[in-house]
Amino acid sequence: MNKPFHASSPDELFDRFDASPFGLASPEAERRLEADGPNRIESARTRSRWLLLLDQFRNVLILTLLFATVLSAFLGHTVEAVAITFIIMFAVLLGFFQEFRAEKAIEALRVMAAPNARVIRDGREQSIPASGIVTGDIILMTAGDRIPADARLLESVNLRIEEASLTGESLPVEKNCTLLLPEATGIGDRLNMVFAGTAVVNGRGRAIVTCTGMATEFGRIAGMLQQVEAEKTPLQKNLDKVGSSLARAALVIVLVIVALGIVRGQPFIEMLIFGIALAVAVVPEALPAVVTISLALGVQRMTRRNALMRRLPAVETLGSTTVICSDKTGTLTRDEMTVRVLYAEGIVFQVSGSGYRPEGSISLPDGRTELPESLRQLLEAGLMCNDARLERNAAGEWIIRGDPTEGALIVAARKVGIDEALLSDRYPRIDEQPFSSETRRMVTVHRTGEGVKTIVKGAPEAILASCTHQSGPDGPTPLDGASREAIMHQAELMGRDALRVLAMATSDGGGIAGADNGLLFLGFAGMIDPPRSEARESIRRCFEAGIRPVMITGDHPVTAAAIARELGILGDGRVVTGAELAVMGDDELRKIVGSIEVFARVAPEHKLRIVEALQSNGEIVAMTGDGVNDAPALKKADIGISMGITGTDVSREASAMTLTDDNFSSIVAAVEEGRGIYDNIRKYLTYLLSSNIGELGVMAGATLMGLPLPLTAVQLLYVNLATDGLPALALAVDPVEPGIMKRHPYNPAKGVFTRPLIALMMAGGIWSTIVNLALFQWALSSGRPMAEAMTMTFVSLVLIQFFKAYNFRSDKAPVFRAPFANRWLNLAIVWELVMLAAIVTVPLMRVPFGTTLLPLEDWLIVIIGALTVIPVIEAVKWCVRKGLFGLKA
Repeated sequence: MNKPFHASSPDELFDRFDASPFGLASPEAERRLEADGPNRIESARTRSRWLLLLDQFRNVLILTLLFATVLSAFLGHTVEAVAITFIIMFAVLLGFFQEFRAEKAIEALRVMAAPNARVIRDGREQSIPASGIVTGDIILMTAGDRIPADARLLESVNLRIEEASLTGESLPVEKNCTLLLPEATGIGDRLNMVFAGTAVVNGRGRAIVTCTGMATEFGRIAGMLQQVEAEKTPLQKNLDKVGSSLARAALVIVLVIVALGIVRGQPFIEMLIFGIALAVAVVPEALPAVVTISLALGVQRMTRRNALMRRLPAVETLGSTTVICSDKTGTLTRDEMTVRVLYAEGIVFQVSGSGYRPEGSISLPDGRTELPESLRQLLEAGLMCNDARLERNAAGEWIIRGDPTEGALIVAARKVGIDEALLSDRYPRIDEQPFSSETRRMVTVHRTGEGVKTIVKGAPEAILASCTHQSGPDGPTPLDGASREAIMHQAELMGRDALRVLAMATSDGGGIAGADNGLLFLGFAGMIDPPRSEARESIRRCFEAGIRPVMITGDHPVTAAAIARELGILGDGRVVTGAELAVMGDDELRKIVGSIEVFARVAPEHKLRIVEALQSNGEIVAMTGDGVNDAPALKKADIGISMGITGTDVSREASAMTLTDDNFSSIVAAVEEGRGIYDNIRKYLTYLLSSNIGELGVMAGATLMGLPLPLTAVQLLYVNLATDGLPALALAVDPVEPGIMKRHPYNPAKGVFTRPLIALMMAGGIWSTIVNLALFQWALSSGRPMAEAMTMTFVSLVLIQFFKAYNFRSDKAPVFRAPFANRWLNLAIVWELVMLAAIVTVPLMRVPFGTTLLPLEDWLIVIIGALTVIPVIEAVKWCVRKGLFGLKA
């Protein structure tokens, strides 16, 4: 069995791929290209637009409505057929456009592939399309190049690769061709390999291609993304159940009522029409439209809070989210290296401020007000041995051009008024030696008034080995064994805090050649990519809301743990690495995943396994990410959250939500909005179905009691589409209830309809049935004409549903607590009252609706009867608040 490429020597790979350092011959390259295929990401097997459109009809509620539409049209009920058709098409087309956009994820992945590459073929350097690369090719790379394929390094000179989009590593990775790594080495630690889709930041290299196309790490992610099925949201699952139940109920009711009517001697066609009217009453035709519109309105509100939703149904998932799996770099942290600690003359100096904004200060001990000379020398050395630039972009934001760690040194110096431009003019650079993995240092030589000054910056152990003295408050002092040990101990302490430590030293004269010994040790700078200040508060709110944040990153476990501990993510839980995950079975992972708070050094397939393990335990998982490596997990998660600024096209297309400010705190704001939307969905579902129970009850009850039909088909359809629809839509924008982020997420396993909601829904529907049947029977028995009795029943039904709309604004709080806080509901009710008055009083409206004028006495009786629904529902709410009859909220 062949060894992994990173565990193989160049000679072994030359033999394995039948290649040589002088490259392949063109005929052989063409043969391999024909055999293996082009070096590109294959498109997923996409569905045609027509299939996407047809898929929208795979919905029980839609199919039921279509059946009702066909029957209505066949029997001449044109108005009903047209109205229902309009609602069906609205929901279908919106769903089609959402899915069509989601299919672009793989296309975005293909765009990221390198268009051209430099190779050695036929013994000479050539530039060819990246799609023509084959295994065994020798590729060349320099700063600015995008790597065209996975390859094992043969030569590396100061080579550093930006791998954040693949591994999540926040800093460029220094590569080393001489390494022979263990077979179990994770992708983030394969320092002798380069990967397709990553970019060269510094240096140059030469490598032998080991994988192309879909066989690359990049291609494996694309394959995973094609195979991952997007999960249905809890709401979609619950609506499917509701739709199935309502369809079955509609069928049973139609059959029973038609059979009863025929047995009683009524005409078959008349009973069939009545059965269809009842089916329409059972199925809430406005439900698909109201769900879609309310989610769209929620999306607009979330956009104002920096959360852009790509998939409407995923909005409500935020309200049920129990775990947020977040990447570290740029999401929880600023992605801006910052000096936290300075060490000079044996003293540790704390540096305040965060990010590239040159604001903050350096704490001075013993009440000092002036900067110690040794500390000033350390800061100036960090500026002189530096190639980065600090500047403002077009938006006025501070940015770094160059290496982030060097940028951090500039910002630290600026905080105490040391300007790199003035320093450069005073001490111009005349020579330099770039950083290399062999020397682990950078050297610059500067002209001074007295001669030349050499500055050396690099790894602490490398710098300290060349030093003979150290800077102190009273001038240079010799370095002995004890002082060297103390200095390295301090470096180790800083490293344990996940700080990246850079040492600096200097000498007068000698130039580059004098940088190997006799140096004066100046001190350390300890830096880190700091957590976002607002992220700490967001993490606290997550815990308060019953949401568990989990960090998943490609960074080193020590760095990840330090950041997680500072943010409050890491408490008593575990830190697990990708290497540990690789040898862990799925069952074992599922058992312990609930106790793991930080995952470090993870590969793309690990992220997917983590999400799947959490989901198998019943968690509703939100996954954040910005790189290509995050895309499969983003798509698999219940809600994938990508970054709008630093995120790749791939991650954005695979996600359900994009943060326009890349800020973790925006997730918490979106969760709050999502919970409000989920609450409102429950409100209007309860309202709609309670109304339908009332409509069904009065129609079926009248038939079973041997009474005439209390409503015409047009009246029933109007109540179902207009009177139910507008207030339900207004409930979709109901203000968020107080304390919404201090309660635990809803459990999707319990469904949308909890016991309290079912009790409220049934109480409202049954009481509506009782009141309207009693009113209709009383009106007939009192000698009133049929048209007047039907009009009274119609008006009563409408008014009861108006009162229920206000009652259902909360399943616990009394209706009298801020009853008119929802101005959209107020407007909807006013509009519907105007329409109701017109239907009853305007002759042109009375004819199609079959209504008649009502005297004042009838109006008073109807209003008093309708008002009785308020105390009934309030009594159920009281039971909910007290937890009586198993109705605890």
